[in-house]
Amino acid sequence: MVMRFLTKVFGSKNERDLKKMQPVVERINALEPAVQAMSDEELRAQTGRLKERVERGEPLDELLPEAFAAVREASRRTLNMRHFDMQLIGGMVLHEGKIAEMKTGEGKTLVATLPAYLNALTGRGMHIITVNDYLARRDTEWMGHIYRFLGLSVGTIVHGLTDAERQVAYKADITYGTNNEFGFDYLRDNMKFERAGLVQRELHYAIVDEVDSILVDEARTPLIISGPAEKSTDLYYQVNGLIPRLAREKDFTIDEKARTATLTEEGVARCEKLMQVDNLYDPRHIELLHHVQQALKAHALFKRDVDYIVKEGEVIIVDEFTGRLMPGRRYSEGLHQALEAKEGVTIENENQTLATITFQNYFRMYGKLAGMTGTADTEATEFKKIYNLDVMVVPTHKPMIRTDFADVIYKTKREKYDAALDEIEALHAKEQPVLVGTINIDVSEQLSKKLKARGIPHEVLNAKHHEKEAEIVARAGQRGAVTISTNMAGRGTDIVLGEGVVAR
Repeated sequence: MVMRFLTKVFGSKNERDLKKMQPVVERINALEPAVQAMSDEELRAQTGRLKERVERGEPLDELLPEAFAAVREASRRTLNMRHFDMQLIGGMVLHEGKIAEMKTGEGKTLVATLPAYLNALTGRGMHIITVNDYLARRDTEWMGHIYRFLGLSVGTIVHGLTDAERQVAYKADITYGTNNEFGFDYLRDNMKFERAGLVQRELHYAIVDEVDSILVDEARTPLIISGPAEKSTDLYYQVNGLIPRLAREKDFTIDEKARTATLTEEGVARCEKLMQVDNLYDPRHIELLHHVQQALKAHALFKRDVDYIVKEGEVIIVDEFTGRLMPGRRYSEGLHQALEAKEGVTIENENQTLATITFQNYFRMYGKLAGMTGTADTEATEFKKIYNLDVMVVPTHKPMIRTDFADVIYKTKREKYDAALDEIEALHAKEQPVLVGTINIDVSEQLSKKLKARGIPHEVLNAKHHEKEAEIVARAGQRGAVTISTNMAGRGTDIVLGEGVVAR
């Protein structure tokens, strides 16, 4: 009650912090006429002047109004996009090493250019972390026009680059790339013997796009570099034939929540009989027991087209958070080999871990860390506790007109799908574009079959078709388009509404 009264009188902490930033916004706006009057060469020369002031020891906070005014004008000239006042506030939040919560469509990609330019003036490099290679390439190309116009270099770190190419990208003033690539480069650098071979510089400042996905959802995901262990693969084939002969509940039980499969006493006895061993738990048979447990896990817990797919004779893991394929990544402790035996593809040698780190530990090594997303306030406690990051909610440039409806809960899956299909059909009849989000590949393909049965034309975007992602997403806002997607596509990809859609 007292807190509510105080908030009414003095405003919330968020409101007070926003109020403190208002005078800086006014200073940036006051500089605009003078900056607009500059020629392209004069505007570009601002970068050199600001760098000199940094070298003389002037703090970045003092340079912020001039730097932001220069970026705003460069953006207007190169992209015909002028930063709104709320985007300037978002840029200040990121520069302060906080998380900016900005609603979808508020232009977070453009916001990042402000603190990126300001912090790149130090010459120590700065990283912008995106959720996938497509966004890293797109943002480098798109926002790169601003940086290059102002005389800064831009690099991109994506899958498949050589060490020499990575060194060039990291030496750039601003480097875009995915969280996986940055993390793996750190691990590879730690395995090198000569300083000349290192690709990364110091971890100075990072802005993480879709920060809740990377720093919370995937925080404990380990990045692992492994090497082959010299072990025979024959035993995987032998044990694989055994598992289908076991009965669920009678021979083994499954705990869906903990994702474990455990042999019962009857199951152990049956395995011993089939494998012709007297005691499966005898130290002599420890390796055999391990193979049985991994094969049981592969058959009972891991589902094809949900946890992994089989492509060109390879078992490829599907990222549970993004729905994307992770080529080159393998499950450890023989689980990947058990899946290969299950699917009847060539079994590769087992791997041993050579280096590992979690995203949580990697990102905590940066001198300054900031992030942006549309949904961070709900996880504000975790951000503060784990990363010591404050969350600031940045108001929208214009009042919100989108309606967020309450969730609808159904008793059965069938009722849920029927209701969703009826809704899609009704909206499609009105030629309104529809985007349907699903949790995995399996569900997206089931839904696709049901839509085909109803004669509704649609596109499916999941890990199987991710090469066509940009093309499919570009069409998703067109009149009458129906797009089914796993959660891989929603992150940071712009869906532009087609002609005449708003009127409907």
